[in-house]
Amino acid sequence: MIEELKPALEAVLMVVDEPATEEHLAKVLGHPRRAVADALRELADEYARDRRGFELRLIAGGWRYYTRPEYAEAVESFVLDGQQARLTQAALETLAVVAYRQPVSRSRVSAIRGVNCDGVMRTLLQRGLVAEAGTEPETGAILYVTTHYFLERMGLRGLDELPELAPFLPEAEQVEGESQEGVPSFDVDDLDATDSGDSPTDH
Repeated sequence: MIEELKPALEAVLMVVDEPATEEHLAKVLGHPRRAVADALRELADEYARDRRGFELRLIAGGWRYYTRPEYAEAVESFVLDGQQARLTQAALETLAVVAYRQPVSRSRVSAIRGVNCDGVMRTLLQRGLVAEAGTEPETGAILYVTTHYFLERMGLRGLDELPELAPFLPEAEQVEGESQEGVPSFDVDDLDATDSGDSPTDH
């Protein structure tokens, strides 16, 4: 059973945004928690033994893939190199929603934009334009805000200097579950940052 579980666990853990608990993994895969726990530990041991470029860690009660510390320089070089490109329209729209609705969760940003924004949000985090800011009390979802670097790139002294676009953005509750593009984008000619992390559903 454990050998059958391993590929399924690898596939699921490749797409999680936050550490996944053994209980949740057991539920979605339809296997006992003990079997899932054993399979996860065996995978972690295999990666460590083979000296892979990544490792599987138990962090804050959940499991998630992380790059191995000794390859931090290579990862940093790759991420910084990507900052020389421009953000896509999808990333700019996502950034606009965060700027006007912050603090806001990924699910609410996706609801407002009408498309999945996970890949775009990761890009904005890598660029240092948005940052995590606690969790939503009702759902436990991570909340995001713009950063001081965002203000620098936009040439703003504070968020109060943003153009008056907020009244034109629909509330997430009004569009949840719908598939529509409803967010106006804004001009950021000086934003030298590209989104190589768009999800397949984001245009």
